[in-house]
Amino acid sequence: MTQYLIALDQGTTSSRTIIFDKQSKIVGLAQKEFKQIYPQPGWVEHDPYEIWASQLATLKEVCKSAGITAKQIAAIALTNQRESTLVWDKTTGEPIYNTIVWQCRRTAGHCDELKAKGFDKVIKDKTGLIIDAYFSATKLSWLLDNIAGARVKAESGQLLFGTVDSWLLWQLTKGEVHATDYSNASRTMLFNIHTLQWDNDLLKEFNIPLQMLPQVKPSSYLYGYSAAEFLGHEIPISGVIGDQQAALFGQGCFEAGAVKNTYGTGCFILMNTGAKAINSQNGLITTIAWGVNNQIDYALEGSIFVAGAAIQWLRDELQLLTDVAASESYATAVNDNGGVYVVPAFVGLGAPYWQQHVSGLITGLRRNSSKAHLIRATLESLAYQSCDVIKAMQADAAIPLKHLYANGGASNNNFLMQFQADILNTEVIRPAITESTALGAAYLAGLAVGYYKDKADIIKNITATGTTFKPLIDDNYRTKLLNGWQQAIKQALT
Repeated sequence: MTQYLIALDQGTTSSRTIIFDKQSKIVGLAQKEFKQIYPQPGWVEHDPYEIWASQLATLKEVCKSAGITAKQIAAIALTNQRESTLVWDKTTGEPIYNTIVWQCRRTAGHCDELKAKGFDKVIKDKTGLIIDAYFSATKLSWLLDNIAGARVKAESGQLLFGTVDSWLLWQLTKGEVHATDYSNASRTMLFNIHTLQWDNDLLKEFNIPLQMLPQVKPSSYLYGYSAAEFLGHEIPISGVIGDQQAALFGQGCFEAGAVKNTYGTGCFILMNTGAKAINSQNGLITTIAWGVNNQIDYALEGSIFVAGAAIQWLRDELQLLTDVAASESYATAVNDNGGVYVVPAFVGLGAPYWQQHVSGLITGLRRNSSKAHLIRATLESLAYQSCDVIKAMQADAAIPLKHLYANGGASNNNFLMQFQADILNTEVIRPAITESTALGAAYLAGLAVGYYKDKADIIKNITATGTTFKPLIDDNYRTKLLNGWQQAIKQALT
């Protein structure tokens, strides 16, 4: 009987389930979008039940449409939007509030207070992170402080905290497993990435009871089994990893120095630094890439908060597009950006700037500026922001960039990939299978159950080839474009 791997890919705007065969080919895919909730400016939430319902619906749908039974599934993997924070009742399973999404800025003030008291160094030394509302700790603290009775229940052991992976694990196992993996734990601002433990000093600072927190396990590990009621048979759940680390693994970036960029809602650029946790001096964060076979791999990461979301903004708010895919034809309809630059700092600027209170900016508008110029400039902003991060990465790691691996929805835009290669002056490689996030999680699940013997076995089974974009513009034009971008950034920051 042919065996397959299933990856549950729970993202910021949709839940997806993908079935892979051993050669990394997609056998089935189902996707379901869910509601984005904005209670106040800068606040972003999701309904925890809708996250679970949408994920379960895609799991059932894809198995049915592909004609695959539960007994044909070797393992289930989970990969997820990171940092988003949930708290639920240990007995009833009922969430005490909506999921506070990673994009949410409601705790920016708390972060400012922590910086003012000089807590930056403690956080960076222990967690590798920069104090920001992006991460989970201040979100969890907010929930305990603002939801009636939450702190008392948490201190008495009645409440559980988790990122989205923990919530899905809890649901899939009918409350049998409350756990997370090293990659997700490293995004909470509560986990010491050197001792691999929840840190007592940090828990004290954020006033968070230890008993709320999930057990932390390797990314490739048998966590438990899905309840038989979902697909008619129990299935091992043996891979759990945050989405960006999953994409790094899925692109085969197993060696130190390999770099990938996921062009999703945001852009997330990771460099594998191997067994060494490099302390960034250039505005990046140090994070755990994964835990496999009793070994931890670390990564440098630059998080760009708004990337594909800027294209959605053109479609949904400005109504300049009916379909995000149409952005490519508009961008190529003009010879250049016409001097227009867009800084999409809708929720502040992430790496390498880390300015929480900056707003978005459009600059360089002239009488002849067109819809196409604005669309092109918005697309270009993804490449410029990525270039800033990659330059910082190279400075920190002292490793020259050989090429950039690209994945995620916006990587399907050929204009963007070519422009990225031009601005970086480096080859950009887009794999044949751009579902690197789900694929990476599936690989990890497969390793844990013996579906794959080792990383070499994974590489041996990858048969499809991708597309390589090579730089085409000259140095003078590249410098001119980058200077224009830096001027736009300066305007946004002042």
